[in-house]
Amino acid sequence: MLISRFASLTLILTTAAFAQDLPTQKVLTLDVAHTIAEAALAKCRTDGYKVTVTVVDSANMLKAFLRDDGSNMVTVEVGREKTNFVMYYGRPSGPPANLAPGAPLPVPPVPNIIYAEGGVPIKVGNQLIGAVSVSGAPGGDKDAVCANAGLAKVADKLK
Repeated sequence: MLISRFASLTLILTTAAFAQDLPTQKVLTLDVAHTIAEAALAKCRTDGYKVTVTVVDSANMLKAFLRDDGSNMVTVEVGREKTNFVMYYGRPSGPPANLAPGAPLPVPPVPNIIYAEGGVPIKVGNQLIGAVSVSGAPGGDKDAVCANAGLAKVADKLK
């Protein structure tokens, strides 16, 4: 009987200890991804840009995708390369931080990424749960403004 109680107590304590060690993972839902994409597209449309918006989840899997009427075909691939950049590096897409002014861009160290602005991490705290990219505005800085407008629309949900 004493052994049975000891075994039960050990099992309970072990289970509790393991349960405390499991991390909590936030998930980018389809509804939130869709809202981000629509808000980013709406901002670019307001500014007069025909763009493609790509949203991926933490596994870098496509979650939402919108290509506006009249957007260039290349925006599809460039948008995906921007989200790949964000998911590889965990920071907004763009040139390397240590690049000297006026220096040419180096060849990307991994395939299917691009050093263009317009890809933005989707985070809850410090946890990267996905990325959004915009491609097609006249400049990556304008793409980034639209992507950030998408994130601003769901800021209350990313807490």
